[in-house]
Amino acid sequence: MKLAFTLEYDGTDFSGFQSQKNSITIQDYIERAIEKITNTKTRINYSGRTDAGVHALSQVFDFETEIKREDENWIKGLNSNLPKSIAVRRVFNVPDDFDSRFSAIERRYSYVIYNSKNKPLFFDTFSYWVTNNLEINIIKTQLDMFLGQHDFSSFRSSSCNSKNPNKNVSYVDVKTIDNFIIITVAANAFLQNMVRIMVGTIIDIAKNEKNMTIEDIINKKDRTFAGKTAPAKGLFFLGPKYKDELNIDTFEMNILDRLKK
Repeated sequence: MKLAFTLEYDGTDFSGFQSQKNSITIQDYIERAIEKITNTKTRINYSGRTDAGVHALSQVFDFETEIKREDENWIKGLNSNLPKSIAVRRVFNVPDDFDSRFSAIERRYSYVIYNSKNKPLFFDTFSYWVTNNLEINIIKTQLDMFLGQHDFSSFRSSSCNSKNPNKNVSYVDVKTIDNFIIITVAANAFLQNMVRIMVGTIIDIAKNEKNMTIEDIINKKDRTFAGKTAPAKGLFFLGPKYKDELNIDTFEMNILDRLKK
């Protein structure tokens, strides 16, 4: 049988999600935890590869097993073998052909900006502190320009190895809560550092440091025209979306309420 799990983590102290040589990653911790409670070495599938310092509220991973346990026992067993900064939340029985990555039809990220002259003392590792006053109307107008199918070559890192820069952005949103600005983006897939470059560019435009629109920069298809890459610590992977019949509900929409728990 195959099981899928939702997972959240504070990415601050990890070198990203995916296993790497001579680095501490979240995937390594999960696979060790699975081995401890199943006595079997297991390689997991996962829905999205987050970079070093990026957080997640509903990462999804799956693996095959012949061991039958109550859902609560799977969750407790895994969490008892994981550090406090990584937590399994839910478990789902899924079809044998399910794959956390390839079965996903959408992925969603939120980026948290703290816009104030005062330092965000208790949220410093979970937000990007910007002291310049950012106009929400400018952010909203520029953000809407990302909607649709585009060549996002201007918004990919120089080390991105994706063969296809064309992505379909299906949803964008910006919300404010006190001094926090939360930008949310959903697409079928993302290029390396794409969301962070999108956010960094919008911030530069809102600060009047860049005399171009997002539409102009998309059309350039050249990374040198986009803005700075926003820091990893403000980025949250909200999770993937799957076909309704799989009944996997992943999105955690209110980031600040989640962080306060």
